[in-house]
Amino acid sequence: MVDYLFRTGLRQEDDMRIQFCGAARTVTGSKHLVTTESGTKILLDCGLFQGIQTDELNEEFGFKPNAIDYVVLSHAHIDHSGLLPRLVRKGFQGPIYCTAATADLCRIMLLDSAHIQEEDLARINRRRKKQGRPLLEELYNTEDAQKTLSLLEPVAYGQTFFMGKNQEVSAMLTDAAHLLGSAAVHLSIPDAGGFKRLTFTGDIGRADDRILRKPDTFPQADYIICESTYGDRLHEKEQDMKAHLLRIVDETCVKRKGKLIIPAFAVDRTQELIYALDQLSSEGLLPRIPVYIDSPLAIRATKVMKDNSPFFNPEILSYIEKDGDAFAFPNLHYVSDVKDSIAINDSNEPSIIISASGMAEAGRIKHHIRNNIQNPDCTILLVGYAGYNTLAGALKRGETEVNIFGEKYPVKCQIAVMNSFSAHGDYQEMIEFLSCQDPARVKKIFLVHGDYETQIAFKYHLQEKGYQNIEIPFPFENVEC
Repeated sequence: MVDYLFRTGLRQEDDMRIQFCGAARTVTGSKHLVTTESGTKILLDCGLFQGIQTDELNEEFGFKPNAIDYVVLSHAHIDHSGLLPRLVRKGFQGPIYCTAATADLCRIMLLDSAHIQEEDLARINRRRKKQGRPLLEELYNTEDAQKTLSLLEPVAYGQTFFMGKNQEVSAMLTDAAHLLGSAAVHLSIPDAGGFKRLTFTGDIGRADDRILRKPDTFPQADYIICESTYGDRLHEKEQDMKAHLLRIVDETCVKRKGKLIIPAFAVDRTQELIYALDQLSSEGLLPRIPVYIDSPLAIRATKVMKDNSPFFNPEILSYIEKDGDAFAFPNLHYVSDVKDSIAINDSNEPSIIISASGMAEAGRIKHHIRNNIQNPDCTILLVGYAGYNTLAGALKRGETEVNIFGEKYPVKCQIAVMNSFSAHGDYQEMIEFLSCQDPARVKKIFLVHGDYETQIAFKYHLQEKGYQNIEIPFPFENVEC
């Protein structure tokens, strides 16, 4: 299959080009436009920029959407998929290749994103109208998301598919273990002397992920577009994670009688938390307090996860065989209705509240944070990556005052951080992911999806392993290969 994937192409005139239209020297908004020698335009991911003052970045792509021929989507996280409906609104009509599990998740996540944007825009425009300011236009709506879903073309891991006017570009997806259905993308692109092999890692998962299988190895590449989110750090060891979580639960909910608020991505991170709490409950260690999963999206995502259990690792499958369900235990409540969500906020009883979004930029989590941020008995536990300009990012770096729904709130609650739940590999795990490559045969690595200082550190770690010609592209930089 690999030999078939990397086949020789026809002679063309111009070099292959890559334009880094998102996640360049930053983490969100993943978008990388590959233009082949024959002029075929392949967009790798089409993610939403997340955080403060990103409206303009999300409105304009840096390229003409109707000129894009194909999209290959690495995974369903909104910072990788969330601008697909706007791409369609602005004229894109081609296929969007992804795994079947990614397509399943996009069917719930893109509709949820559209719904959140519609609600947030209505609230913002009501305030702007009162202030006599011009109203803002929507990025996209539910109809645009529905049109996008009709363009999804699922392909299996290891399946070769073809793109281009003469189907001259070969492509394949391999498991990246970052999220259910996540993939690294491998392209074989014709040039005058044969072909160029380009790998886009997407987001790199962890070999010891609590739910998913470990990442696949992949064919030798000439060029690699590599994520670098945690390129400067190492994660907490797994054996310490449950004990750490239990300590925070005891200190907050038992000793201080407060609420533990956990912003968590609805897909994968929430399920990892549920699984950890399920294990603590089965071991008789979890206090008898209510645990709320207050996210309709997380509830739907949990069902999608269960439906795709063949992609789980052997450890959780063994646990499910003994326990019956890794995502259900006494006092666990899945909350869909808005009235029930409001009731959680009105209650003063000690509890654990897990809600989306993970960066606390949208969804019900913002209401929970606003209602508890001034209570010193409560704790906000941050369990994943938080962009600098996001609410979670401000809390993580210790800001004493934060902006929520346009108002300033002093931070009086406790802030805790756990990196062991991260679905991103640390620098050692990313290097292990790349260990199937011969560094001497990699002509160039482009580091994306990371803060610049982190990318500098990761570049040094890669050089120690023999990789050379490592570049950190500027936003919208266009390079020839």
